Amino acid sequence: MSVILYYASVSSSVELKKKQERIMSVLTSKKISYKAVDITQNAQDKDLMRKKAGNPAAMPPQICNGDVYCGDFEAFENAIECEELEKFLKL
Repeated sequence: MSVILYYASVSSSVELKKKQERIMSVLTSKKISYKAVDITQNAQDKDLMRKKAGNPAAMPPQICNGDVYCGDFEAFENAIECEELEKFLKL
């Protein structure tokens, strides 16, 4: 399985962009390979992200490991703070 980051390349929200960049930066710096899926390019990807998250209104960024949902940005930040990123990502 591999880590999948669902994100939005098109957004007027600066906060959303910062959150997405933070996740990408942390994963890259820790040499954790991931696949970035842009939900603005394909409605099916957005639907899949929401299905995996178990929330029909889920917004990016959302993180999964294969078909297993890991969490959103707040859960990601909490995992870093608790030094449990690998556990959070199910690696």
